[in-house]
Amino acid sequence: MSSPREQLEQEVRRLCEQGQHALAAEASIRGYGPEVFGALMATLRNEAAAEEVFSLWSERLWRGLAGFAWGCTLRTWAYILARNACTDFRRHEHHRERLVQPLPDSEVISGIAQQVRSETQPHLRTDAKDRLSALRERLPPEDRELLVLRLDRRLEWKELALVMLGQEDVAREALTRESQRLRKRFQLLKDELVELGRREGLFLQE
Repeated sequence: MSSPREQLEQEVRRLCEQGQHALAAEASIRGYGPEVFGALMATLRNEAAAEEVFSLWSERLWRGLAGFAWGCTLRTWAYILARNACTDFRRHEHHRERLVQPLPDSEVISGIAQQVRSETQPHLRTDAKDRLSALRERLPPEDRELLVLRLDRRLEWKELALVMLGQEDVAREALTRESQRLRKRFQLLKDELVELGRREGLFLQE
């Protein structure tokens, strides 16, 4: 039996093949929106910023799904879009300008995104009280993102490399190099968190 994630991927692809891209985008946002929004909250540590980036992500997914070539999974592509939206938000954040032009379906997209956010936020606020999560908050955003996507979202190394590179189509050699770099960085971060945890009394001293 297919997993819920596999069923979502199959359903969205079927809708895309039938040319029903609006329904496919809505299913994608409802299906992957909660975990993407959670990752944004954990990475940005600012609810207003996470909400704005999530709205941008929703619009880009809605706009771009018709051209998605399925070179990776829909889930991986969703995280690529989220990372790129984060990057653009930080770049333009002081200008407070919209990063995309409004779409004809903007009200529909906003409504779906708002519903996903409102259903996800109470759970996220509870998770934010965890002491280990508090240690991660001390790290730079890119390091937090790496930990969230690997530990919380369990992305495979090659999927993670695509996300961090911000592309769905990457040469094999470049993908291998980035995967290796991320593995090394991940191990360093784990060691750093263990040391921080010992200083905070979260782990027993050896």
